[in-house]
Order: sequence, then C-alpha cells, then structure tokens
Amino acid sequence: MQEEIPTCQGALKENSSEVVQPFLMGCGTKEPKITQLCLAAVQRLMSHEVVSETAAGNIINMLWQLMENSLEELKLLQTVLVLLTTNTVVHDEALSKAIVLCFRLHFTKDNITNNTAAATVRQVVTVVFERMVAEDERHRDIIEQPILVQGNSNRRSVSTLKPCAKDAYMLFQDLCQLVNADAPYWLVGMTEMTRTFGLELLESVLNDFPQVFLQHQEFSFLLKERVCPLVIKLFSPNIKFRQGSGSSSSPAPVEKPYFPICMRLLRVVSVLIKQFYSLLVTECEIFLSLLVKFLDADKPQWLRAVAVESIHRLCVQPQLLRSFCQSYDMKQHSTKVFRDIVNALGSLIQSLFLVPPTGTPAAANQAGSSNSGGPVSAPANSGMLGIGGGVTLLPAFEYRGTWIPILTITVQGSAKATYLEMLDKVEPPNIPEGYAMSVAFHCLLDLVRGITSMIEEELGKVETEYQVTTEAASSPTQSSEQESQSTSDQMDKEIVSRAVWEEMVNACWCGLLAALSLLLDASTDEAATENILKAELTMAALCGRLGLVTSRDAFITAICKGSLPPHYALTILNTTTAAALSNKSYSIQGQSVMMISPSSESHQQVVAVGQPLAGQPQGTVMLTSKNIQCMRTLLNLAHCHGAVLGTSWQLVLATLQHLVWILGLKPSSGGALKPGRAVEGPSTVLTTAVMTDLPVISNILSRLFESSQYLDDVSLHHLINALCSLSLEAMDMAYGNNKEPSLFAVAKLLETGLVNMHRIEILWRPLTGHLLEVCQHPNSRMREWGAEALTSLIKAGLTFNHDPPLSQNQRLQLLLLNPLKEMSSINHPDIRLKQLECVLQILQSQGDSLGPGWPLVLGVMGAIRNDQGESLIRTAFQCLQLVVTDFLPTMPCTCLQIVVDVAGSFGLHNQELNISLTSIGLLWNISDYFFQRGEVIEKELNKEEAAQQKQAEEKGVLLHRPFHPAPPFDCLWLCLYAKLGELCVDPRPAVRKSAGQTLFSTIGAHGTLLQHSTWHTVIWKVLFHLLDRVRESSTTADKEKIESGGGNILIHHSRDTAEKQWAETWVLTLAGVARIFNTRRYLLQPLGDFSRAWDVLLDHIQSAALSKNNEVSLAALKSFQEILQIVSPVRDSDKPETPPAINVTVPVLIGSMSGSGLSRPFVRTDSIGERLGRYSSSEPPIVTDELEDLNLWWAAWNTWYRIGSESTKPPVTFDKLTFIPSQPFLTALIQIFPALYQHIKTGFNMDDLQKLGVILHSAVSVPISSDASPFILPSYTEAVLTSLQEAVLTALDVLQKAICVGSENMQIMYPAIFDQLLAFVEFSCKPPQYGQLETKHIANAKYNQIQLFAPAEWVALNYVPFAERSLEVVVDLYQKTACHKAVVNEKVLQNIIKTLRVPLSLKYSCPSESTWKLAVSSLLKVLSIGLPVARQHASSGKFDSMWPELANTFEDFLFTKSIPPDNLSIQEFQRNESIDVEVVQLISTEILPYANFIPKEFVGQIMTMLNKGSIHSQSSSFTEAEIDIRLREEFSKMCFETLLQFSFSNKVTTPQEGYISRMALSVLLKRSQDVLHRYIEDERLSGKCPLPRQQVTEIIFVLKAVSTLIDSLKKTQPENVDGNTWAQVIALYPTLVECITCSSSEVCSALKDALVPFKDFMQPPASKVQNGES
Repeated sequence: MQEEIPTCQGALKENSSEVVQPFLMGCGTKEPKITQLCLAAVQRLMSHEVVSETAAGNIINMLWQLMENSLEELKLLQTVLVLLTTNTVVHDEALSKAIVLCFRLHFTKDNITNNTAAATVRQVVTVVFERMVAEDERHRDIIEQPILVQGNSNRRSVSTLKPCAKDAYMLFQDLCQLVNADAPYWLVGMTEMTRTFGLELLESVLNDFPQVFLQHQEFSFLLKERVCPLVIKLFSPNIKFRQGSGSSSSPAPVEKPYFPICMRLLRVVSVLIKQFYSLLVTECEIFLSLLVKFLDADKPQWLRAVAVESIHRLCVQPQLLRSFCQSYDMKQHSTKVFRDIVNALGSLIQSLFLVPPTGTPAAANQAGSSNSGGPVSAPANSGMLGIGGGVTLLPAFEYRGTWIPILTITVQGSAKATYLEMLDKVEPPNIPEGYAMSVAFHCLLDLVRGITSMIEEELGKVETEYQVTTEAASSPTQSSEQESQSTSDQMDKEIVSRAVWEEMVNACWCGLLAALSLLLDASTDEAATENILKAELTMAALCGRLGLVTSRDAFITAICKGSLPPHYALTILNTTTAAALSNKSYSIQGQSVMMISPSSESHQQVVAVGQPLAGQPQGTVMLTSKNIQCMRTLLNLAHCHGAVLGTSWQLVLATLQHLVWILGLKPSSGGALKPGRAVEGPSTVLTTAVMTDLPVISNILSRLFESSQYLDDVSLHHLINALCSLSLEAMDMAYGNNKEPSLFAVAKLLETGLVNMHRIEILWRPLTGHLLEVCQHPNSRMREWGAEALTSLIKAGLTFNHDPPLSQNQRLQLLLLNPLKEMSSINHPDIRLKQLECVLQILQSQGDSLGPGWPLVLGVMGAIRNDQGESLIRTAFQCLQLVVTDFLPTMPCTCLQIVVDVAGSFGLHNQELNISLTSIGLLWNISDYFFQRGEVIEKELNKEEAAQQKQAEEKGVLLHRPFHPAPPFDCLWLCLYAKLGELCVDPRPAVRKSAGQTLFSTIGAHGTLLQHSTWHTVIWKVLFHLLDRVRESSTTADKEKIESGGGNILIHHSRDTAEKQWAETWVLTLAGVARIFNTRRYLLQPLGDFSRAWDVLLDHIQSAALSKNNEVSLAALKSFQEILQIVSPVRDSDKPETPPAINVTVPVLIGSMSGSGLSRPFVRTDSIGERLGRYSSSEPPIVTDELEDLNLWWAAWNTWYRIGSESTKPPVTFDKLTFIPSQPFLTALIQIFPALYQHIKTGFNMDDLQKLGVILHSAVSVPISSDASPFILPSYTEAVLTSLQEAVLTALDVLQKAICVGSENMQIMYPAIFDQLLAFVEFSCKPPQYGQLETKHIANAKYNQIQLFAPAEWVALNYVPFAERSLEVVVDLYQKTACHKAVVNEKVLQNIIKTLRVPLSLKYSCPSESTWKLAVSSLLKVLSIGLPVARQHASSGKFDSMWPELANTFEDFLFTKSIPPDNLSIQEFQRNESIDVEVVQLISTEILPYANFIPKEFVGQIMTMLNKGSIHSQSSSFTEAEIDIRLREEFSKMCFETLLQFSFSNKVTTPQEGYISRMALSVLLKRSQDVLHRYIEDERLSGKCPLPRQQVTEIIFVLKAVSTLIDSLKKTQPENVDGNTWAQVIALYPTLVECITCSSSEVCSALKDALVPFKDFMQPPASKVQNGES
C-alpha cells in the first residue's frame, strides 16, 4: 500500500483539472453553503499538493469571480494563501491575478476583510520572494551566479531570470509603480492602492530579502532606478516645508508633510541604509543629508522626533557609521555626512534648550549643514515653563530656565523607536516634552559607546597581531619572505584602519563635545551625569589611544571644568589650546564650535565650601555633588587611562590640585593627601555627604599615583612633566606672599617617585631637577616640602632593593646622590639643614656601602659656607666627625683627599672657633690614619692612578690632579699639608697656632714616608707658599688695638693687636720651616735646587728679621742661627781628623704616636740616624760639593749683611711710631757673625769687612727705649758692657784671630779692624748719633738719677765701658801688629794717636774720668811700641803725618783747656800731675834722644811745649791755700829739666842734636824774658798789694833758671854755643835790672843770684865785628 501512494498522488496531479472541476462549478453556484464546501475541498486538494498548473489557473479564475461578486471574501483569501504557500505551480499571470485579487479585497468596505487581505498580501509577497530564494538555492550548484555588475541593464531584460525570480522581479517593480501612483505592468486589474501600504510592503521586502537585491543585478537595478528616486520624490514636501512660513511667500501652496508617509519613508530609508549601503553609496548620502535636515529647528516636532529615532537606529551600528566615514567624510568632495549627523544631534540639543519665543520668525534659527552651533543669543523665555527649576525630583536637564525632563526610552544600545512604529496613526502624534532630547541624548551615548568599543576592539586585534608578527619575524626559524610580506600587508591594513579611526574621531568629536558639555552642565540627574561623564571619559581615552591630542585634551578639559565650581578662573583651562572659555568660539580642523557658557544658577546640592587656591579672587567657592562626581570621573580617567593622557596630565592634575585645595586635603608623609584644616580664612565647610567621600577620594588619589608604576615610560614622563609644570605654577602663585602654597604637585611627585623606584633612572632627572627648583622657593612651606620630598626620594632610592643592586650599579648610585649635591647650591638654611640631616641618615644607614658615592656625600659637607649659620655648620661637622671616626677605612682611597679638603674647609669656618680647632684635630687624626695604613692606601692609589693614566692616554689628554708629578700617596700628604697651610693663615690666632703646630708636627712625624722627590714640593708648594702668605698677612695686619678676645676673655698686652697676633704666627711658621731645613737637611740637600730653596728661606728670614716687630725679628734671627748650625756631610777624602759636630738631634725611634684609638711605636728603617750614617760610609750617596756648600754660606752672609744694614740703618724721620730694633735683636744678630764667619773666612775680603764694620758700628749706635733701659743700662758705678757690645767685640776678636793665623793677603785687613775699634773708642767722648733721633745722654749721671728726668723716648747707652774695652783691644792688637806692613802703610799709629787726642784733650771734660786716664796709659803703651817702628821707617815718609798729630796730642793733653772739677781732692790732683810727668818722661826718653830721626818742626813743637810747661801756668780759680800744689811744680820742674838736659848735650854727634839744644835754649830764654816782663808790669800795677803767690813763685823759678842757664853756658865749650844765644842772654839783663824795685824779699834774693853771673859779660867793646864772630 505504501508504494502506491506516490503513484497515486502523481496520477491525481495529472488529472487534477478534472478532479477540481466539480468543486469549481460548485463555487460557481454562488450558493454560500456549497461555495464554502467546495472551497474547503479545493483547499484539501491543494494541501495535499495534487493541483497542477492548469488546475491552479482555473481555481484562481474561479476565485476572481467570487471576489468580483464579493462572496466569501475571507475564505477566498485563505484559499489563495493555501494555494500559493503549499506549492510553486502558480506562476506568471496566474500569480499576478491571485495577488491582485488579494489587493482588491484589501480595499473593500469591510474592515475585517481589509485587514485580513492586508495580512494576506504581505504573506503572499513574502512567499513570492521566498520561492525565489529557494530557487537560487536549488540552482546554486549548477551555475555560478555571474558577478554582480551595476550595469545599466534595461529593466525589461528579465528573460535571463528563472521563473520564480521573474515573478518576484515583476511584483517588486509593480509595487514601486503603485507607490509612485503609476499603472502596474504585471499586476493587471488593480483598482486602487494606498502609498502607505505600498511603502510598508516595499520596506518588508527590502528588510526580509536583502540578499535577493544584492545577488541579482536586475534587482539591484530596480533599487537604484526605481526605489531611490521614488523615496526622494516622496520626501519633497518634508524638505520644502518650513514651520511658520507664510503662504504669501510662494505662489504655489506648499504641500504639508504627511506623518504616515513621512514616517514610512524614514523606515524605508533606514532599511536601505542598513542593508544596501554598499550598493547605494550616493543615494545614501542624499538620504542621510535629508535626515540631518529633518532635525532642523524649523521642522515640525513630530518630524524631528522620527528623524532622531531614525538616526538613533544608525547610531547603534558602529560598522555602518564607519562605512559612512570611509565613503563620505574621507572622500575629498563628498559631504561630511558622519560629521553632520553628530553636529546635527548637537544642534538639536542646543535648539531644544534655546526654544525661540513664539511669533518670531524662525528663519534666524536656521542651522546650515556645516555649522552645528545653534545661536546662543536667543534668550530663554522665562515665561514658558511654570515649573520652578530644581523643585521637581524628576530626572531632567535644566539650563537657563529651560527645564527638560529625561524620559526613559530604550535599553542601552538598542534603538527601539516609538514613533517610527506608529503605523496606524494618520495624524502626527503629540510628542511629549523631552522626548527628542532624550532620544538625541541616547544617540550620542550609543554613538560614543559603539565607536569606541569597535575601534578599541580592532585596535586590540591589530596590536596582538602586530605582536605576533613581530615575534614571528624576530624568531629566526620562520623568517621567510612570505612572513615579511604578510607583515607589510598587515602594516598597510593597519595604516588604512588607523586613518579611518582617526577620521571618525576627528569628524565627531567637536559636535560630541559641544553637546555633551552642554548636557553635563544642564544635567540634574546623577545617572545622566554619570552617563555623560562616561561618554566623555571613553572619548578622551580613545583619542588618547589614537594619539589625537587636541580632541583628547578637549574632552579632558570638559571633565575638568565640570569638576570645578562655575566661573572658577582656572588658568590652565584657559591657557591650553584644548578648550576655550564660555562664549569663545574656537576652530578645530575647519569647524567652528561654540561652547555655551555654563549656567550660573546651579540647581545642585552644594556639598562643600572652601578656599579658592591662591591667586584666585578672595572669598569662598562652593563644590556641588556634580563637581565631586566629575572629580571622581577625572580620577577614574587618570587611573585607568593614564597611559594615553600624555600632555593632558597637566589638565587633569591641575584640576585635581584645585579640588584638593578646596576640599582642604593636605599632604602627609610619603606624599599621600589627608583631610586637614585649611590654614587661612574661614575654614573649609564640608557636608557629611562629602566627608564620607573624602577618605575615598584621598585613597583614589593615592591609588592613582600608585598605578603610575604600570604606565609605560613615555606616559610616566608625561605624568612627571605635568606634575612639574603644575608645581611651577604653584610656585609662581606662592611668590611674594606667605599664604599657604599648594603642595599637591610636590606631594604627588614624591608619591610617583616612590612607587616607581624600580625604574627610577628614567624619571630621576626631571623629578629631582624640579624638586631642586622647589627647594629654592622663597615660601618656606613650599621649600620645606620640596626638600622633604627630595630627601625622602634619595633615602628611599638608596635603600630600595634595586636590580642589579646599587653596589654593582655605580652609575645609578651616583645618579641618586647627585641631587643631594645639587642642593648645596641653595642658600636657604632650612633646606641645607634638611640636606645635612639626610646625609647624616645616609651615613648612619648606608655609610659602609657608599663606595663611589663618597665624593658626593663629602662634597655636600664641604659645601657649607661660612655665612650659613652655626647650626648648619655644626650639623655638617657632625657628619664629618662621623666620617673621620667610622668610615675612613670603608671609603675608596681616592676619596681621602676630599675628606682632607672638607676637614680643612671646616677649619676655615669662622662661626665657631671650637669647630675650627676640632677640625684641625681631625686632620691630625687623618694624618695618623694615613701613616698607619700607608702601604694599603699607597697600593690602592697607585692602582687607581695607573687606570686613570691609561684612560687619559687613550683619550689623548693629560692627567690632571694637584701636585701631579708626585706619586699619588705623596699627593695625599701634600693635600693634607696644603690644607693645614691654609689654616695657618686663618684670621683667628688660635686656629693659626693650632694648625701651625699640627703642620710642623705631621711633617716632622710622618715626613719620612714621602718619596725623596716629593720633598721638593713640600718645600716649594707647602712651606714656602705658607711663609709667603704669612709674611704678606703679617706685614699688612692691622695695628688697631683689640679690646677683648670676644666674651670676657682678656688679652695680654703682647697680643692686643692683629699685628702682634700675626707676629706670633710668623714666629711659629718661620721656626717650623727652619727646623725642617735643619733636621731634614740630608734629604733636602741632594734635591736639585737646594741652593734656590736656601735663598728663599734666607729671604724669608731676612724679611722677618726686618719686620717692625721685635718678637718676629728676634725669632727670625733664632731661626737663622738654627739653620747656620747645620753641618754639611763631609767626604772621605777631606774628612777632618775629628768628625764634625753634628748638631742634628737624631730621633732613631719616631715616638709612639697615639693614633685614633690605636697606638703602636714603630721604627722607620730609614731613620735619620741611619741616613746620616750612610753619608759618612765609604761610598756616600749624592753629596753636595764644597763649592756649593760655600755658596750657601755666602748666601747666608749676604742675607746677614742685608739684615744688618737694613735693621740698623737709622730712619729718616722720627715720630712716636718709629721702629727701632731692640737690643736682644741686635745682640743676636751680631752673635751670628762669628759662627757664619767660620764658614766664609777663606773668601772674606776687605769689602766684606767694610760691610761688617758698617753694621757693627750702626748696631752699637742704636739707642734703647726708656722703658727698657732699667733692664739694659748698667749703672755707671759698674763699668760693664751690654751683651750687644760684648758681641761686637767678640766679632772683631774672631776676625782678628782669623787674620792672625790667616794668609798674607788676609793681613791687609788689620788697619780696617783698627779703624773699627778706634771708631768705638771715640764713643767714649762722643756717643754715636742714631740718625736724627734725639736721645737723652745719661752723661755723668749715676744710674739712679735717670728716673729724675722725664723719661725720654729714647736713651743713649753708656758707651764708656765699651769704648774703654775697645781701646784696650786696640792696644793689645797694636802690640801684636805694630810691625805689619799693612799697619805701617795704613798709618794705624797716626790714627790711634788721632783718636786718643780727643779724650786727652777733653781730659776733665770727658764723660768719665777713667777715659782719659786709660787714654794716656794706652798712648804711652802704643808709643813705646810704635815710636821705634816709626823711627825705623823714618826715611820712607810713611810716618811723616804722624808727628804733628802727636805733637798736637801732647800739647792738648798737657795743657788742657778743661778745668778740673771743684771737688777734686789734693791727692787726686797729685796723681793726675804724676800722669803728666810720665808723659814728659816719655818725651825725654823716647823722642828727644832720637831727634836726628825726627822732623825738626816736631822737635821744635816739643821744645816749645816743654818751655811752656817749665814756666808755671797759673790757674786763677785756685785759692791761696792750695796754690802750692795746683801749680804742678813737679811737672814744671820736669819740663825745665828736660829742656836743660837737651840744651847742652856735650857729645854732639850730629848737627841734628846741636840743633835741638839750640832750639831748646832759644825757647827757654824767650820764655824767661816773657815772664819777667809780665812780672814787672804786674808789680807796678799792684802798688802796695803783694802779688799772688803763684806769680811770685814763678818769677823766682825763672830767676833761678836764668842763673842756672848762665852757669851751664859757661861750662860748655864755647864753640858749642851759638852767638845768637849769648845775645839773648845778654838781652835779659836790662829786664832783670828793672825787677830790682820789687818788694818781695824772696824775689830779691833770687834776683841777686841771677845778676851775679852777668859779670862775665862785662868786656870792653870789641873793635870790629866780622862774620858775626867776636
């Protein structure tokens, strides 16, 4: 039975015409019951698919008749439906007839029929197209569809179509015809048709069968040629219509837009755009432009509403929007459709807020397609809405009095339309207020959501693909060409995609931003605000990702503005390009966008009142909950999208800074912000709502910066830069006022730095560079935080566990420490204190691991300057002490020099003396450390040096370091010495003293460690340099008196001027250097330029000795003495029998020096003793030759001479301040000479002696000051020499002894020595003058009488003992040297006599009577030696000039003009007379007997003198009683006897002797004649009075002499007596006779004796006299 069924069915089908016929006839009866039955039967047949084509045609014809008779209309429709749906036999005419039948039924009077028919038509149309789809499916395998070409194929060419397709084509074509009100081609028999129904059918076909149109050319053609023009044509009334335009304006009345058609057209358009966009690019451009136009403010409300709904449908399809953008916006001459859509939505929103007042022509509000800005100027009509803003609780937008509720329209992301679905409405519906706004709002949100999610997804894909491909390319295995090809393709693809994305964003962002900003401002609903902010945020993030800076910044600015109170003049938002303030139009990419100013009356709940950030107008500002909401969005943005913010970080952070300020959040440690009280003004008022938010906000803020660790490097840099520029602004604001500054940026820089420690290198420089600037800010709070942040970062950086660790990453360590060093250039003490505290902490925690960071750390301590206050210096010094006590062994040896420098610099600080002194102590400790660790340090330094040397050679530069050629370890010492040297010239005496002692002690104690060659540097660069500076300072020091030494310290008078204090330093320094020269001579002499060094040292000694300060000058001489005691090493060849006395103290063991904490004595192998030993060993090392040695001594002699001549040269003018050298100085000076002379005697010549003489003479001439005199002046009772005078004589003595044993040519110096001594002898009578200085001579005053005078400024010394001693020396010397040729030639004897003549002639007038007595005895001694010599050389004439000098001397002495003092006793007088007698005896024994060897004139002078002496010379002042004694009778007798003795010498051997006696006689006689004459004269005058006793005695003496003479003459042989003599004797006679009248009996008796002998002359007169003989 089963097999039969198909065959049975087939048979039925074949014969179906016959089978159906009876039923059709039944229908033809038009009897309802029959008809119904028949139709049911036919339906059964159809449902079993046993109806053939013919049968179907018949059925349709039958149905048509029924329809025309209006019978069983519903059943008909049912039948048609069954017939068409169960099989596909109905084609062509039959099909069209069946469709027309349905259409006809649709337009009956019966409503039910109508509706059923409408549904049937819809179903039938669907069936037709479904058949076609099925047909395509069947044929797919057989023939491949030809590729679709949009050709201009004729619409009649349907021959190529298959049957079902053809039906569908004809049907669709006719639908178009009908809608267009044209006759159909295929649906013959249509009577009427509505457009609305037609449009619905078209829409459903297009919507349900898009593939048909896309796959078949013919259908595509229909779309383009028929559907689109139709739609455009039908749209025309809507386009032309303007609300409110009067009819008068155009002749033809304008057709009004009709809601049902319009709405359906929009639906068709939506479908066309959605499904066939690719086919209808151009047409869609027109449609879209129309859509945009429908939103214009002058279109009816309902039109705008449905247009917005249509647009909403597009907005939820991002891919479609993307296509628009590609097809229009990115083409050159195309309408910018996508942009226009967005702008139109914006304009719509704006226009809704700015409803024009009724009655005004709306033309003014027209918005062009390229300008989306609705006019702002239209004032809001306040009367329009009665609802008070803010009263309502409905979500709504409220702007300038316009209140628009927000309606809930649709679920997010689906465009569910309301009015586009109102297919049953004929009249335009009433649109509720706010509907368009709400839809437009959703459009925007969906648009943003769609675009961003689409682009981000694609971006993500691109990025992952990119990573994959780059990884593939980088992996070596599959780097084939194909790979690289695909990579490049991909790159191209990406470039294209990126262009599209950028264009999309660029096209829409302006409009979006304008609309969203306005909505944000107007929103009163939290949810709406949230949505708007979310949209802005996603846009900002997207722009950021695409690198579109302008748009990104604009969105961010909008959020920022929302966060701040309205009209809060935030500079950063005005200045950045991203945004303009309200009502400023700014142009971006050719579009002008107008920002609407925020409405001033806000209907938001105020949640916080705070201070505006400094620089804002004063007063308070209020924050609303919306501001806080925006702030949270901002935080969210920064947190999630920090990586793409780039430069907009500045906007974000600036805004946050202001908000933080207004909310009163203050930074706490680590940079986190915590709620704190505002500092000034009314304190911040916060509602409880916001109070609970604050910790959250603070937390988010911190998290925001914590998350910076996940940003990539570039973004991180943007963040840092933004914080820096923000901070700069805060700094600018804080200038010039002491208001609390905003510390937001600084705190956040710190926070960012701390969380990014793992990659601190990349941000360290900008970060710290900026913080350093903050540290220099005048506002102390700002500064303090800058320093806090900086030091926290440095400490954190050093303690952070870096990878690799810092110890292996020196560069990083130095980088971290560098800012610490940079802080040194800041002058604010609070900053420096922070810096130093940081150093102290670093030392305490990281001291052992600083390594290469040491120079920086030490540099910080060393950078503290003098003027920076005590506390700073103290802190820095604490750090240094810590370093010296704990860390010297841990630091690299190369840093030791820096430690020395820093310690030295603290010594120079003058804030606190104790610090300076302690730092000198530290230097001593450091030197001990060097000494103990010498070998280790030396090794390390040499290694370092070698490395540097190599580097320098590679670079081709010279190696620079102080004291270069010396080895590095020595350089370290030299630096130490140099530092101490600097301290030795510190202004403070205590420091100088301490440093000086330390310097010389270290050189003394540790100098042996130095290389030999380094001593050169020590001498020149350290010691001499120091001497130069000390000399300079001392000579320029102030002489003002210093009252007290600071505080209550009294100053001793010897230190009460700066000059005196410097003097002490000079003394110390010079002594120290001299000691080094002395003890280290064995080291210094082998150095090349020892002689030059010697000269310099001598020069220093000279300048010190000549300084106008007794202390210094004396010390200089001591140093001079010290260096002159040096014994030079002697060669074997000329070693004296006895080794030279070595005056060097030889410390073999350098005393156990206590280092810091450890003391151990140790012996240096090369101790001084051994070195000296080496020199005297058989093969000495370098020994300077004698010649050089001599040169050194001569240099010393020259210096000595210069010191002597300069110091003793009297000044030209004198005043109170004139400096006169002290006695100890002069003594020391002269005492140096003997020692010096020992070394130079071989070359010492006359010139040198001359020089010496000048100095000795000048030195002795120097007076002493009256206040010193009691200590130096000896009293006259004790005739002692001062030590100076002793020294002078010793010097001459040394010389004279040397000459004595010296060679012949040295002996010519004797006369010069005599000259010198004789000059001193003269001082006895004539003390030397010292320049123009007036001195009080203490002549004849006993010592204790000095005090009776007003003490003179200067007192001349008592030179008598000195002169007398000199005289003794002269006599001694002369006794030794009288016969020397030089002594003879240079008339020494004459000079001695000449010198002695002075005291002898002064006699009683001499300052001291001992003088002339000594002079006489000396003269006698000298003559006793000298006269024989003189006689010996009589013939040579060398003594000719001596005789007159001698005669004068005798004359002056024997007949002195000075009167003996009144108090002279008789015994004294007699003693003095005996001296005179001795002189005469000398004449009689030594001179007259040798008259023939003596010049006649001399003898004559002697005779005259004897004659004068023989006759009493009277002294009128004597009293009668004394007269006997005072007449020097002894003396007279002696003279007379001598005269007589030489008058008659019996044995005249030579004419010369006769001459003497003749001369003596004539003298005697003349003398007698004179006496007698005077006596007679006086006798006559006196009358009765007796004459004075002495005169009587004299006359008696003369008379006796005359008688004796005559007796003598008679006894002599007559030939011996000259006739002339007789004549003289006879001539006496008359005179004698005249005396007879005298009254004195004694005279008479004497006269009688005298007259008696004359009897022998009584002779008769001779006859003639011839030739004078009788």
